[in-house]
Amino acid sequence: MHRFGQEKELELEFPCDFPIKVVGKTDEAFETQIYAIAERNDPEFSIDKVRHNQSRTGKYSSVTLGITATSKGQIDTIYQDLKSCELVLWAL
Repeated sequence: MHRFGQEKELELEFPCDFPIKVVGKTDEAFETQIYAIAERNDPEFSIDKVRHNQSRTGKYSSVTLGITATSKGQIDTIYQDLKSCELVLWAL
């Protein structure tokens, strides 16, 4: 049984489609940088697998990247790269 406060290992069968939601301030450089991260880590990445939303005020953008995940290590690397990007506020 999974209890609050305990981590549960994510169980995935690879390869699989894996969405990653990224939020940052609305800026062309934000999207350019996160696309570059996706392309660097997923050779199958395509702009066709991207969904965009803007905040009501237009100040923030959320972008959902559709990644073809091939391993847990690949997913971890993508999150680390996104975390290192100064334009990314958070990624889920």
